[in-house]
Amino acid sequence: MADKRGVTIRELAQAAGVSIGTVSRALKGQPGLSEQTRSQVLDVAQQLGYDTAKLRTGKPRRILFLYNRSIGSLANNPFYSYVLHGAETACREAGVPLSIMSVLAGDDVASQVRRHESDALLGAGYFDPEAMDAIRRCELPLVLVDHFFPGVRCVNDDNQLGAWLATRHLLDGGARRVAAIFGPLAHHSVSLRAKGFRRALYEAGRLFDPDYEVTLDPALEYRDAGRDAMRRLLALPEPPDAVFAYNDSTAIFAIEFCRERGLRVPEDIRFIGYDDIEEAAHNKPSLSTVKMDKEALGHVAARALIEGDIEPNDASLPVELVVRESSRVGDVDVAGAEAAPARKPGRQAAAAKG
Repeated sequence: MADKRGVTIRELAQAAGVSIGTVSRALKGQPGLSEQTRSQVLDVAQQLGYDTAKLRTGKPRRILFLYNRSIGSLANNPFYSYVLHGAETACREAGVPLSIMSVLAGDDVASQVRRHESDALLGAGYFDPEAMDAIRRCELPLVLVDHFFPGVRCVNDDNQLGAWLATRHLLDGGARRVAAIFGPLAHHSVSLRAKGFRRALYEAGRLFDPDYEVTLDPALEYRDAGRDAMRRLLALPEPPDAVFAYNDSTAIFAIEFCRERGLRVPEDIRFIGYDDIEEAAHNKPSLSTVKMDKEALGHVAARALIEGDIEPNDASLPVELVVRESSRVGDVDVAGAEAAPARKPGRQAAAAKG
């Protein structure tokens, strides 16, 4: 029989042929498993001498909110600050304390997590594979928000549909040269938004031109990167007449650059962003965007941890198109964009897809 302290939950899951989440549920006596699966896990745990005290029954005593420190202060982040607030609300409702910890490359994540005395983790935003390995080695229940990692419970908004709605709105308004500005495509949400953008072009029979899709320069400060991306688009032989930006902040920086160049928004060039941060409604002109319930992302993720619902899954929360001054043309509105039927792809689009 193996020494109790030498058996990890990951090894137990592998020996039983089930997921870590299934092991957690079986040892905690939580619902959602067949009696056969529960008995199988308990038998293997006994055979290996797994210390069942490692998994306390009931809801977590404390949840730890993890974020990548490279995004800067949560207090100044117009997206993840709302995610945090949603998670805190769910924890407050359940009587579970929530603490916060930033993660940097090379951190000894396990020792820092132990100091927080947490027994469940909520990771918000992108973590590179090395950081994810360090987080998973903590062997605690884990849910990710605005990220995807195989074998982990994830909570996202419907990024691909949101980008499709945004791009179709620009196309339905008569745009002939629709461009896009994206952040790092390694990020799950960004890559899906790029797919939604390209899908909308394909379905509209538009040839995808890579020159009209630019990525922020990671070597520049965030504001400068947004302005630089717009500079590159305006330098094209035929500049775009509409732009989809992968988030609202980038759209606002791009609009700022266009107005300094003497372009009128939306008369000369139209814009739409994503996230519906507070500044979007107050920008001049007000920014069209894709809205999702940012607090709901955090709330749903925290509730999953509190209820022990950590089976691998990628839940998608709904999105909504919000049309404001930056893209408004005639009578094109939210309902029109959402209800418009998919157009039959043309030959050019089919070639682009291949």
